[in-house]
Parts: sequence; structure tokens; C-alpha cells
Amino acid sequence: MRISRRTFATAAVALLLPLSACGSGGDEGGSTDASGKVEGDITFQTWNLRANFKPYFEGLIADFEKQHPGTRVKWIDQPAEGYADKISADAAGGTLPDVVNVSPDLVAPLAKAGLALDLDKSAGTYRSEYLPGAWAGHRVPGLDGTYAFPWYLNTGPLFYNKALFEKAGLDPSAPPKTYDDLFTDARRIAEKTGGKVATLANVPTIEDFGRYGVPLMNKEGTGFAFDDAKGVELLTEYKRLYDAKALDPQALTATPESSGKKFLTQAVAMNPGSALDLGNFKKQAPGLYKNIGITDQITSTGHANMYVMGVMVNSRTKHTPAAVAFAHFVTDARNQMSFAKKGAIFPSTAGSLDDPYFSKEDGTDETRVRVAAAKSLKTAVNYTPVLFSEQMKTALRNEVAKALQGKESPATALDNAVKACDRLLKQQG
Repeated sequence: MRISRRTFATAAVALLLPLSACGSGGDEGGSTDASGKVEGDITFQTWNLRANFKPYFEGLIADFEKQHPGTRVKWIDQPAEGYADKISADAAGGTLPDVVNVSPDLVAPLAKAGLALDLDKSAGTYRSEYLPGAWAGHRVPGLDGTYAFPWYLNTGPLFYNKALFEKAGLDPSAPPKTYDDLFTDARRIAEKTGGKVATLANVPTIEDFGRYGVPLMNKEGTGFAFDDAKGVELLTEYKRLYDAKALDPQALTATPESSGKKFLTQAVAMNPGSALDLGNFKKQAPGLYKNIGITDQITSTGHANMYVMGVMVNSRTKHTPAAVAFAHFVTDARNQMSFAKKGAIFPSTAGSLDDPYFSKEDGTDETRVRVAAAKSLKTAVNYTPVLFSEQMKTALRNEVAKALQGKESPATALDNAVKACDRLLKQQG
């Protein structure tokens, strides 16, 4: 069963916690000391996983309780819809579970409110068990510490159409690796096809700015910084692509589905995808399928983007040793490997991606994509700032559209996007 990419990419809504109601002070706070005896009753909340993974989690909990007599884990699974709102309400009402499945954007307001346990202090001994980029995924700008164990990861390689590259006089065995390569090849393909074939079907997102090497936030985490000279340079290049029809004209309103269709009909030369997409190409477009190339994400930093999911410990738990032990147990190498094999996801534990399951091809499409993705994840980072909400993504997208259409200069568009995002950041508290 494949876990939807939406699980990773959706930041749901900005959590506006009433900090006065759930600050880090008060006499309800739990101990941050995880070194005591592992015992007591704890609650564990997941995010829309019961329907497809019930036997896995029931077995996981039974194993933990067997290893630690005197512990009992109550499992709660919340639907995807309204998950952020549910966490916000529980945090404000003092009913947040002991161990919570979170994404980085969801952990940020909890950490700011003093409700997420700092694992660098309470569980730092486990840090070396995880990929560095994954462990860093739940750090919050402006705060010291790490606020969730990294759990499962996802990423996606890029598909490209070898035949379209060859027709443009480009080497089909040498697809672009950096943004400079991409811009050069994209203009060449547009020129050779009279603007009939675009290379990309998507406008730049915050992850693109990150992969281009643009600083996304200031060091204090109090404001965004992607309107610097390098950010303007990236958007200027995308404007050139748009004018040359190397960026699909419908990119301004594109969805992953519409971009996929453009690639399927060979109107676009490159597109992110998954093993499921490869299977669809095989059935629906065998001509495309035989010319599919798989390459790494475009990056000028040498690091691909990862989506990371985490497991947070409530700092107010009354059973800190048990909560930390269980959160670690859920995310240890053995259990992550087991879970990854049940869904199209990847473990965040160091060394796990060297397992033959992630490193050896067997001729199938699924393995072909899995191996390519796993290779890039070893050094990947989560470029999306943990404080970057859905509203901020929309603000950036709107300003990018204005720049591409020539309604604003790239510099003005990015300045406006940063101002809008900074305003939204202040509202987060």
C-alpha cells in the first residue's frame, strides 16, 4: 500500500496555538528526564494510518509492551482531514497525546509553545542512529533543539523523455543535473521544437529556491530571505523559460495531475513521478515508456529535497521514559524497515538505505524508482522551512505568477512574497 505524497507535502493549516494557554511553564509539565524506568500508560496518535496499516501497528505495540512489562500503549488514529486543527485543539485543551505523529510544520508551533520535548537534551544518545538530514528535519528556526524523532521519508526522482532530448540534439544519457544545465537544455528543446515542447510543467516552489542555494530564512528564524540576489536570479531564469515556451504556459495553474498528463502526451520533457506513474506509462503510452529516463532531482547544492514525517513526545507527558522509549521504538531501524516495505516510503535510519531492498534493481519499474529515490535520500535535506505554511505557499505562487506574466519584476515579486510570508509568520505567534 502506497502512502500518499499528500501526507508529506501538505502542511494542512498554520497552527495558531494560544501560547498563554499552553506555554512551557506551570505545574502540569512533565519531566524531561527519559532515563528512568520505562513504565506506565501512554497514548500514541497517528495520522490517517489505521485503514491500511492496522495489523502493523497492533503488532508494533504488542512487541513494545512485551519488551517493557508495566507499560500500556493506547493507539489513536486521526483522519487526514482536520488533523492540524485536532492537534491545535488538544494542545490548547491540555489533552495532547503522549506520543504524536507530526510533520515538521505541525511540530513548530508545539515546540514554540513548550509542548514538544527537545530530543537533543532528552534523547540525544539516539541521534547517530538517523540520517543527519532527517534528524535535522524537526528543528525549528529560532529555537535550540530537535523536536521529533525522524520517521518515514519520501522523495521523488525525475523522469525525462530521452527521445525528446535526442531530437533536440542533446545527449539522452546525460540529463541536466544542476539548474544551469536545466535552463540551457530547456531553452534548446524549446528552440528546436519551435516552442511546441516545454521541458517543465511547474513553476518554482520554495523547494526549488532551496535546491538552487537560496537562503530561505534568516538565521534567527524571524523572517524569510528568499528575495535575495540569488532568489531573483532563479526567478529571472524561469521568466526566460516562460517567455521561450520552455516552461509550459499552463504551469501557472498546473496540478501534479495536469503536469503528469502533459508528460504522458510528450508535450513536456521532464516531470517528477513515482513507480505508479511508470506503470501507467507502460499501459497508456508504451512509446513514452520505452524512452523514459530516470534521473535525480535538479539541484545546485548537491542535495535533493526530502519530505520527512516524525514522532514527537509531548513534554507534558507523565511518563517521559516510556514515551521516549516508545517513540524511539517506532522509529528504530528494524521497525522502520518493516514499515517501509509495507508502503512506498523510506526509512530515516542510518544504513537502512544500503539494504538490498533499496539498493539493488530487479528489473521491475517499482524497484527502478525505489533505488533511484533511496540513493538521493542518503544526503537529502528538508528544504521546506518548518514555519512555511500553506498560506505562504499560495502567497509565493501568486507572486511568481505575476513575475512570469510580466506584471511585476522578479525582484518586486519576491520582495512582495517575502513581505506577505513575514506577515503570516508574525500571525503564527
